[in-house]
Amino acid sequence: MADKNIKSVLLEERIFPPPAGFAARAYIKPADAERMRKRARADSIGFWADLAKRELTWHTPFTRAFDDSEAPNYRWFSDGRLNASYNCLDIHLAARADKTAVIFEGEPGDVRRISYRELHAQVCRFANVLKAQGIRRGDRVIIYMPLVPEILIAMHACNRIGAIHSVVFGGFSAPALKDRIEDTEARLVITADGGWRSGQAIELKAAADKALGSGCASVERVIVLRRTGKPVPMTPGRDLWWHELIEGQAATCEPEWVDAEHPLFLLYTSGSTGKPKGVQHSTGGYLLGAKLTTQWVFDLRDEDVFWCTADVGWVTGHSYVCYGPLALGATVVIYEGTPTVPDGGRFWRNCQNHGVTVFYTAPTAIRALMKLGDELPG
Repeated sequence: MADKNIKSVLLEERIFPPPAGFAARAYIKPADAERMRKRARADSIGFWADLAKRELTWHTPFTRAFDDSEAPNYRWFSDGRLNASYNCLDIHLAARADKTAVIFEGEPGDVRRISYRELHAQVCRFANVLKAQGIRRGDRVIIYMPLVPEILIAMHACNRIGAIHSVVFGGFSAPALKDRIEDTEARLVITADGGWRSGQAIELKAAADKALGSGCASVERVIVLRRTGKPVPMTPGRDLWWHELIEGQAATCEPEWVDAEHPLFLLYTSGSTGKPKGVQHSTGGYLLGAKLTTQWVFDLRDEDVFWCTADVGWVTGHSYVCYGPLALGATVVIYEGTPTVPDGGRFWRNCQNHGVTVFYTAPTAIRALMKLGDELPG
């Protein structure tokens, strides 16, 4: 009986077709999907090359879609040049500059709405801050922050100038942060005085100080965002306040055009089964995949408001908060902390108050949220 049960779980054969009306208006209809599969099976390289030409804006168009000369190290679109920040922000300024790019709600209840025009300007200002601190193409930057708009600004500012970001989840400890700083040999750490989670202030700056106090010789500067307002020690000559650095910076910054295979970011495994391993994602192939899977899987339309509940400290948050939706010109919701504080209805009120039409979360979270469904306002 036990073997039979295991087999039934592993060999799920049931099909749950979507409602006919939903399928009829979907971006990718069943017949479209079958045509795409057929084309991809017949000519996978041509399939992806056509999509890359159509979906991404190239400063220098690629002439070689796939390079297997050093197999098994394969390279895609390798002689093309582009910039991820440009593809997520600049391309929208003509048609949707005033559209809301990010809706942020902090755990204490503060709300911010940032348009594509405003997000572009803030990214450019912070990119200029990074350049003023000597950060250049290829440098690694550690980002250890709460889930606030500035974390997205920092990520896009890095790729705007060709720097490589490595986001460390704000829930990780000082030793975990230290390991990732030392492995990347980062020159700069971006953090915050703290962040809010479950009604408590998480002391990120204190954890960063602890990590840096026991090694991390490569770090030259630490930029600190003021979020909780709680006092933190600032090391002279090393620590700098975000709000002071951003003052007076120009709202324009020419993007650094990088090869499609230029590293966009490094993200580390959790280390729960051994030493954390850094995974590198390149600019062109990753951005194409993030944009298209956002469009195909979530069927996002221009009027949708999308909430992916993942923290950007995980690759899900990279793909479906920072890169995929913004490449599509969507509106994304981000929430700091725990959406069940002060009560279980907070999640559903967020959906209602911000007009969320599509949200993405883990299956375990879905089950928990369904239990809270009776607290849905209205």
